[in-house]
Amino acid sequence: MGRFHKKEKKKKKEIRENFGKPKSEDFDFDAIRRFADRNKKDSFQELPDKVCDDMNFMDLFAYVDRTSSKVGQQCLYDRMRRIPLNNKQNEVLEKWITAFQKNEKLRTDIQYRLQSLSSHETYYFCDLFQANLVTPPKWLPAAYVLSITNLVLIILTFRFPPLLLLSLLVTIVNIVFHYLNKKNVNTYLYSMPQVHHMARLLKIFLSIGFIKKSGQVPESSVRAFYQISKKMNFFRLNEVLLELDPFALLYNIAELIKMIFLLEPIFLFRILKRIEKHVTELHDVFVFVGLVDEAVSITSLRAGLPYYCCPEVITDIKAMYFTDIYLPFIDHCVPNSLDVNGKSILITGSNMSGKTTFIRATGINALTGLTINTCFARSFALPRLKLWSAILMNDDLMNDKSFYLEEVQTIKEMIDMSLQDGPNLFLLDEIYKGTNTVERVSGGKAVLSWLNKGNNLVFISTHDIELTELLKGEYDLYHFSEQVENQSVSFDYKLKKGKMKTRNAIKILEVNGYPPALIAEARAISYEMDKQRPVFR
Repeated sequence: MGRFHKKEKKKKKEIRENFGKPKSEDFDFDAIRRFADRNKKDSFQELPDKVCDDMNFMDLFAYVDRTSSKVGQQCLYDRMRRIPLNNKQNEVLEKWITAFQKNEKLRTDIQYRLQSLSSHETYYFCDLFQANLVTPPKWLPAAYVLSITNLVLIILTFRFPPLLLLSLLVTIVNIVFHYLNKKNVNTYLYSMPQVHHMARLLKIFLSIGFIKKSGQVPESSVRAFYQISKKMNFFRLNEVLLELDPFALLYNIAELIKMIFLLEPIFLFRILKRIEKHVTELHDVFVFVGLVDEAVSITSLRAGLPYYCCPEVITDIKAMYFTDIYLPFIDHCVPNSLDVNGKSILITGSNMSGKTTFIRATGINALTGLTINTCFARSFALPRLKLWSAILMNDDLMNDKSFYLEEVQTIKEMIDMSLQDGPNLFLLDEIYKGTNTVERVSGGKAVLSWLNKGNNLVFISTHDIELTELLKGEYDLYHFSEQVENQSVSFDYKLKKGKMKTRNAIKILEVNGYPPALIAEARAISYEMDKQRPVFR
């Protein structure tokens, strides 16, 4: 007992030391998203994969995730992929977070206990209530007959020894069926043992006053889960026996008994029948345990931030206000502020000046604000909106899809979404990069005017100065700039009001050692083009 307490004490010390810090482990996203991909839940928006790619969602999740269990990790992933219909669950989450912030002992104990669901096998728990259960084999009714027959024969053998031969024959048949069923047992080899750990956590969490009072899990679901857990004890037998007997003698005896009386298929399909009746209850408990872990995880996330805020969800549908927005997983990220009221935003600036990072930071903070009620900013106000983006574009050579065609199709989806109920937030980095200047500017202007209609907000970065003139009545203009001096280029990454008045691209070429004759020719061509494009004057 002393050794166990020393181990627990050491583990809790590690938990306290790591509180507020990102995880250092690898992330198996195929397993993490196993629950979210099949979860049928009403939401304001389920985030498309394209938006996730543009928002660097995997990097974001790896930073945000401080969960202690695989259940909590899967639930947090699901939460961050769905903008909710309302703020009700965030209100519950905030009450729990406040309690955990004040009680280090409680949250440490919860983190410690949640680690009983931290094995990789736990990722498969959701299969019990999300996947189609194994269909009973046609020979299952015969298994009951064979089991009882063998039991009777073994008992009668003590009085009528010749029956032993018949019992051995039945035993051989039973062994064949036992191994025929192993494939079915192996289907649930990972998920079933987790039920016991989940039941223990459920009991502990419901003993905590503020968690129980929140009513996040129905009592009927709790009762059904406990009943299923008791039935699962049969499948924990091997695990327990192996722990008690290092030579596995008891394990082998138990396995022999299961074969002789065909206990595995009989118990397996009785349990699956009960699970089939209570998939909703299993889902309820899974989400409840995950929610507790999510609350502690967000508490840890906030503890490690230089500053954060809970967003204000406003009714103004074409407005957004934030102060000192940043991305915590970017070293030395420069914060920026912005007031959006009635107009969309068009941002100009050279490469590397901060345009794309700012647009991505806006989208990420809108996402985390609406999903985990946490923004990386001093203040953030926004309506409940849907996120759409066209930032990362690539040539898809395997599917023979050009850069331009991919962009056309992505923006067409945005146009379709703009016609539906909003509000929507459209994030674009450049537009129609894969085509010529004239058609890029004309097509871009038409698209940006269209997307800006109604309740929609658009954040667009561009190198095309012409767009600032064409859209200045519909969009507020901002820019990022750089300083070129002493043969060096520096950026302050600060958002500035108004359109960019200088162009330094050729100057940057010069600073980086391009031949003087080349620079002179570039400037001459630029001058002639400016004369032909009045919009530059």
